[in-house]
Amino acid sequence: MFLPSVLAASSFVEVRPGLIFWTIVTFVIVLLVLRAKAWGPILSLVEEREKQITNAIESAKRERAEAEKLLADQKTAIAEARREAAETTRRVQADMEKFRDELMAKSRKEAEELKQSARREIDDQKAKAIAEVRAMAVDLAMEVAGKLMSERMDDAKHRALAEQFVQGLPGATSATATRRSA
Repeated sequence: MFLPSVLAASSFVEVRPGLIFWTIVTFVIVLLVLRAKAWGPILSLVEEREKQITNAIESAKRERAEAEKLLADQKTAIAEARREAAETTRRVQADMEKFRDELMAKSRKEAEELKQSARREIDDQKAKAIAEVRAMAVDLAMEVAGKLMSERMDDAKHRALAEQFVQGLPGATSATATRRSA
C-alpha cells in the first residue's frame, strides 16, 4: 500500500520524451567534451603508467637474472678459491714433508760423520796409547836388561831390583802397598 502511493506521487515513473532526448544530447556532448579534454590525457597517463610498470618489471627481471649470474659467479669463485686453498695446503704439506725428509737425511749424515770422526779419534788415541805403552815397555825392558847385564845377581837381588823398579813407576807405590798387605 505504501509503495503505490509513493510511486504515484513521484514523477520518476512518468515517461517524458523531451527529457529523454535532451538527456541523451547532454550525455553525448559531455561524452565528446570529456573525450576531447579528459579522456586523452587520462589514457596517456594510464599508458605512461603501464609503460613504467612494464619497464620496472623488465628491469627487475634483468636485475634478477644479473643477480643470479653474479651469485653463480660467486659460487664458482668460492669453489675455485677452496680448490686453490686445498691445493696450496697440499703443496705446503708436501714441501714440508720433503724439507723434513731432507733435514732428517742431513742430520743422519752429520751424525754419521760425527760418529766416524769420533771413531777415527778413538782409533788414533788408542794407537797413540798403544805406541806409548810399547815405548814404555821397550824402555823398561832395555833398562831391566841393562841392569841385569851390568851385574850378576842372585835371586834376592833380582827381587829387590824388580821391586825398586816397580816402585819407580808412576802410580806403582799404591799397587806395591796393596801387594805387600795381601
